[in-house]
Order: sequence, then C-alpha cells, then structure tokens
Amino acid sequence: MSRYDVLCVGSATVDTFLTIEQPFSSLKLGDKVLVKSVNKRSGGGATNSASALAKLGLKVKTATKVGDDDDGNFVLKELKADGVENICHTRSKQQTDLATIISSTKERDRIILVHKGASTDLSPRDLQSSKLNCSWIYLATLTGKSQQTAFEIAKIAGKKGIKLLFNPSLYLAQKGIRSLALILQNTAVLVLNKEEAQALLSSSSDNFENLLKGLQKCGPQIVIVTDGRRGLYALQNNTIYSLTKTPNVKIVHTAGAGDAFTSGFLAGLIKDYSFDDALRLGQANASSVIQHVGAKVGQLTEKEAKAMLKRYKIQIAKKRI
Repeated sequence: MSRYDVLCVGSATVDTFLTIEQPFSSLKLGDKVLVKSVNKRSGGGATNSASALAKLGLKVKTATKVGDDDDGNFVLKELKADGVENICHTRSKQQTDLATIISSTKERDRIILVHKGASTDLSPRDLQSSKLNCSWIYLATLTGKSQQTAFEIAKIAGKKGIKLLFNPSLYLAQKGIRSLALILQNTAVLVLNKEEAQALLSSSSDNFENLLKGLQKCGPQIVIVTDGRRGLYALQNNTIYSLTKTPNVKIVHTAGAGDAFTSGFLAGLIKDYSFDDALRLGQANASSVIQHVGAKVGQLTEKEAKAMLKRYKIQIAKKRI
C-alpha cells in the first residue's frame, strides 16, 4: 500500500452559519432575531485540516465518523470532492455532528452551538491500523467514547514512528496535563490558542514564554500558541518565534482559522520549508480563510499562499533562550 502524508483524525460536522445585524450585547432572552444570511458548509477538525492539506498539495486521508443520514452524505461528498478518502467505512447510529455559528455584522465575534453525535463513536476498530501508512497524524479533538481512541492513536504513532500533531480544543485542554499525558508524550507538534494553553497548564499567565516552556515540558518538541489577530508564539530548539503583526485583511468570519493555520504550518514542515516560512504559510492560510464564510472557504493552494506571502511580507522575530 502506498504511503501518504497525513491522516487527519477528529470530528466531521455540518456547519450552519447565521449572520445577524444586531450586536450580541443588545440581545436579551426571549428576543426573536432576524437572520440576514444563512450558509451551510461541512466542517470539523478532521475535515477542515484534510481539505486544507490536500489543497496545499499533500496526500491526505481522514479517520472520522459520520451518521447514516443526509448530513453524513453531505460531509463525505465534500471530502470526495477534495480528493480525500475517509478510512472509517462504518456509519454511526448517532446523527452526524452539527454546529450553528452565529455572527453579528456589528461585532467581530461569534457564538458557536455544537452538538456532538457520530464523532463520539469512533473506535479503534474504525482505524484499521494496517492502513495507517502515513508520515504524520493530525489529531484534532475527540470526545465521548472516542477519547479512548485518541489514546490508542498516540500509542500507534509512538510504536510506528509516525509523527503526531495534536490540536486540542478548549473543552479537551481543560482536562489538564495529567489526563492527556499519554498523547502529549507522543506529540511532535502541539498547536493551541492562548486560552487553551492556559487551560491545559491550569495557568492564568499571559507570559507566552512561560506558557511555551511549560507546554514543551509535557513532551512536544514544537509548541505553538496562537493569539488571534495579535499573532502567535512558537518554541523550537531553544528559540522562540513570534509574529505580532498579522496581515491587515477584512475579517468576515473566524471559523476555521485555527485549522487553516495549523494545516498550513504542517504542510510547510512536510515540504521542508524553514521553520519561519512554515509559520508564515500557516498565517497566510488563516488570513485568507477569515475573509470568507465557511471553515474551508478561502483555503489556499501553495501557489496562492506564496503569492499572499509575497504581498504581505509577514515578519517573524526570533529570540534564543
């Protein structure tokens, strides 16, 4: 069986984007709110990352579970269109995960309502480990019964010498270091935002150097902490990399920005970019996605990303520690 670059493991959702014109601060319980626009897209950590990596020219597969319903068909159809195979061939008796993302034209923020269904039902049997003939595993958040599968994936990665990128969400990071120790010890690259980093470390520190050092002590060789429009910080080989000025683009929606960044960065590593340029590639991808509605809309090809990097000249600072 031919080797491929990345297996993306995590959830697959059907996202409904609702845009309202009122600011959230003006709303109260019982209000009936008119919706300006509605968009339906597929999303979730596994499919967002797989789509982004495939667009950047990598050979990608997913391991994600959907329900035996129309929403599951919708997700799988979009994966197929992106040239991504899902190695999980069984359907869950639960319905496909759903998310409703509400954003306001008056405020640069959002509310996300998530229903976890089929993605909580991914079992080790669904992985068919003989097919894990990949160089990297991109592990997004798995909840419910699927959490144990995440630990099995970490074990498989360690035994087979597969590099693991771990990108936990806030509700997984809140479980803390001890609960996630097995995954962290087998993680090559850990990517999370500032709030998730603080939750994982049970810390309220705003000092990024301390956050990075604390996270690296848990096992990951590379740690990246993002901070929205304020940029990002990364630690690798006793060097801290910082990006504190992001491209000045119009923000339409931020859903999928984290997956776009992480996928772009990983693609850069796999394609032997310098560490700086891999960070830039990730930032370019995220900066493109936030200009569109939909977690996958605006994901860049490598050619498009290079054009964007040439236009914005993203600066990365370095500090030895």
